Amino acid sequence: MHRTGRVAWTYFGVAMVCGAIGAVVLSVRGIILPPILGLAPRVLARDPLLDWANAYLIIAAALLIAALLGTNAGHRRRHIGELLDRADRLARERDQQGEIARALERERIAREMHDVIAHSLSVIIAVSDGAHAVADERPAEAKAAIGRVAETGRRTLVEVRRLLGGVRGDDQGSAQEHAPQPTALNLTSLVTGFASTGLPVRLTVAGDPSTDPGLGLTVYRVVQESLTNVLRHAHQVHDVTVTVTWTTATVTILVRDTGPPASPPTHTAPTGSGILGIRERAALYAGMVEAGPHEDGGWRVFVRLEREEPLP
Repeated sequence: MHRTGRVAWTYFGVAMVCGAIGAVVLSVRGIILPPILGLAPRVLARDPLLDWANAYLIIAAALLIAALLGTNAGHRRRHIGELLDRADRLARERDQQGEIARALERERIAREMHDVIAHSLSVIIAVSDGAHAVADERPAEAKAAIGRVAETGRRTLVEVRRLLGGVRGDDQGSAQEHAPQPTALNLTSLVTGFASTGLPVRLTVAGDPSTDPGLGLTVYRVVQESLTNVLRHAHQVHDVTVTVTWTTATVTILVRDTGPPASPPTHTAPTGSGILGIRERAALYAGMVEAGPHEDGGWRVFVRLEREEPLP
């Protein structure tokens, strides 16, 4: 049974009292009875107080040494136990942090996969429908559209391979498969790709874009997801405007189509993964997201991001 240091010193005090009583007994016995070692008669008179003090000092020293050895052993045992317990806690926290990091990485990859695949499939479907509609009357345009479908499919395959390669930790592969992530500087090519599907979209950029690749990727993905939603859900779109405004402190993104509002079950669904992904990306930069039907018709997505380091 292990006791605390307070209990040990309490027992030491009790033992010291008992030792004082034992010293009294020994001193009295030395005066009344013959010596313990030997039978020589007593020559000088004995001092009872001095005899008691000598006996008590010996008993107290022995008790003190025993108490110090016991408390030291107890402190060492408790210290080792605390170190082992701390090591166990650190190991559990490390495992928990690893699980959280893996979950966040899976969430990030799932979001990237959604953005890449949803955008590419929407473009492929739109271009394929257009090619099918004009295949008989304008075969040259249909052939060019099929070429754009193939190019979009190849680009999507490269993106998916790059994401899956990051999951597997695969360092092999072509440089194309490990190409850098898109940034805000690629917005023009993104809008051009959507315009090639027949979507009447215009891009306006004001200010100096940030050199932060994370912020640039966030802006790119927000515009990509917004235009993908327009392409998939909006009907009879007359015009789509994309306005990106860079200031010294913030960047604002406004994507609006001027067509009639889409049906509530699809376009305005608050739990859609597209809007949810935009909100998650904006949260990394202390952002604000507004998405909903515009009062003049159509759909409006407004995002404001802080131009600073992302939150941890």
